[in-house]
Amino acid sequence: MTQKTVLVVDDDPKVRVLLRRCLESDGFLVDEAENGSGVRAAFAESLPDLVTLDLNLGNEDGLDVAREIRRSHDVPIIMVTGKDDVIDRIVGLELGADDYLTKPFHVREVLARVRSVLRRSEGRSPVNIGEVADTPSDDTLLYLDGLIVDQDRMTITDRDGRDCDLTTADFKLLCAFLSNAKRPLSRDRLMDLIDGADWAPLDRTIDNQVARLRKKIERDPARPLLIKTVRGIGYMLTESAVEDAYRSSSTA
Repeated sequence: MTQKTVLVVDDDPKVRVLLRRCLESDGFLVDEAENGSGVRAAFAESLPDLVTLDLNLGNEDGLDVAREIRRSHDVPIIMVTGKDDVIDRIVGLELGADDYLTKPFHVREVLARVRSVLRRSEGRSPVNIGEVADTPSDDTLLYLDGLIVDQDRMTITDRDGRDCDLTTADFKLLCAFLSNAKRPLSRDRLMDLIDGADWAPLDRTIDNQVARLRKKIERDPARPLLIKTVRGIGYMLTESAVEDAYRSSSTA
């Protein structure tokens, strides 16, 4: 079996050494970076299978680094923080983080979470999202109320022909709705479908993600027609939106 490579990103050399020893003892290959520049250099050399990313990188914000990674790569990310801060967790999840570690952490917890995230991410490609497919196939295109959804490339073209600025988390959420057409989905079910972190999230996590997605795909986010709120349950992709998407794709 090919060894998996983990990129450890932390401005504290002691933490990097600890994680390196922990991961290497379990058979992982480990690269290190102490800031955003180090991450870019590491990605230019070779793509890791997983990234552990500290939220506080000295003068840099780890969330900004995560955002930069997610703009072009779907590599799994485990955020590492010394703060038990729910807001950071929510923002990290919205950016596409796969899990969290809170300092101080135990070696066994690190290995368990790394293995869990790698299992959940099997089949995902860490390569540049924009290079997943050179030519989109009609079978992977959906037309959703004037939007073009390219499932292979994980992109959406808006009604003016421009690319929507969607994160990996945005696209996963949309795919969860498309895969459960006309079916009300609870917040817990949505978390399961988008491979949320192992810890139990607050309801506001999904609410925030749905609000972000609506801003990007609805004609009027204040009066959403695509993703409706189902009182007492959660959310649902509307029947008319689904019919439009699949009818148009079958005749494209």
